[in-house]
Amino acid sequence: MSSGATAARRWAVIAAAGQSQRMSAELPKQYLKLCGRTLLENSLRPFLECAGLSGVVVVIAPGDSHWQALPCARERRIRIARGGSERMHSVLNGLKELAREARPDDWVLVHDAARPCLDRGDLERLIATLEHDPVGGILALPIGDTLKHAAADGEHVDATVDRAGFWAAQTPQMFRFALLERALTVAVESGSKVTDEAAAIEALGQQPRLVKGSVRNIKITRAEDLELAEAILTTMAGRA
Repeated sequence: MSSGATAARRWAVIAAAGQSQRMSAELPKQYLKLCGRTLLENSLRPFLECAGLSGVVVVIAPGDSHWQALPCARERRIRIARGGSERMHSVLNGLKELAREARPDDWVLVHDAARPCLDRGDLERLIATLEHDPVGGILALPIGDTLKHAAADGEHVDATVDRAGFWAAQTPQMFRFALLERALTVAVESGSKVTDEAAAIEALGQQPRLVKGSVRNIKITRAEDLELAEAILTTMAGRA
């Protein structure tokens, strides 16, 4: 919790530096179009519409030639950071861009540009749920499918895993600025291969809170995901 009379502010870091190796597309997937906008623009929208957000850092790949062509590149609340070799490096670079303004107890929401279907209501519920949490937490979904563990050849099942207690992590993931910066710095310096911010927080002995998300908040990883995401966005637009 923030100390004194000064309320904690909220910032967002959008991870958009991926190279989309599994998409087989000419453009990085964050610049592919969905419902007339790029994935990145769709992913940014709920944050730019979120009341009380102090600013957004978009982390793009070095040499990215596409960002400046987007209308949102001229949005005054957005600034840019350069991506690193792994996600944790990229997000840490985003935090460094905020370091001059963000206070230790401020909140940072980290979101994937490849998740363009985040519902603003889910974002606001995550923020409200974690407002007084000492650590922070993530949007996630309880696993509903039966889990199978693959054999060494990657083509056969060698075990069925009890799914009880397992959740699929989503983004945004929301943590205090100083805690997240320390967690990612430790991960980078130790050479740990953390794949999300919660894993870095967990490595410090903390327990992020699980906040139930939505099946609509899909991550675009393969070309066939685009059709589903377009259908989700079309439905969401019809509800607005």
